[in-house]
Amino acid sequence: MSDSAKLTHLDASGQPAMVDVGAKTPTRRVAVARSRVVLGPEIMALVKEGDLPTRKGPVFQTAILAGIMGAKRTSELIPLCHPLGLDNCRVTIEPDGPDAVLIECTATVTGKTGVEMEALTGASVAALTIYDMCKALSHDIVIQETRLLSKSGGKSDFQHEA
Repeated sequence: MSDSAKLTHLDASGQPAMVDVGAKTPTRRVAVARSRVVLGPEIMALVKEGDLPTRKGPVFQTAILAGIMGAKRTSELIPLCHPLGLDNCRVTIEPDGPDAVLIECTATVTGKTGVEMEALTGASVAALTIYDMCKALSHDIVIQETRLLSKSGGKSDFQHEA
């Protein structure tokens, strides 16, 4: 971290504060986040036959909807996030090897602040939903490696190097 790096959600007296974005110019902002969920080979075998149906509904379709809903409600969950009217939010779930799935959430807004937290929340809520819906089959499910992959449209762009 550089000497000029500082926490943005603290005021001059060190107290928590929302960042004032009033003077910023709206720009199109996009953020992509990913979570990996290790389900285990037994659950993955069931998933590879198609979306796993449960009494609560199909696992992946439900998780996609939950991720979108989570992204839309980020400001209600993270205290200093600005409420955003997302232009778009997309959640995808793909197999990752013999025992896991990757969830990606892409959040887009035209606004004065970024959508990193919305993308991270969307991926996280989708992962938690998969856990919830599959926990009757195994409690060995692991949610891991939730991270920001990229962001663009603000003061500085970011692209995670693979």
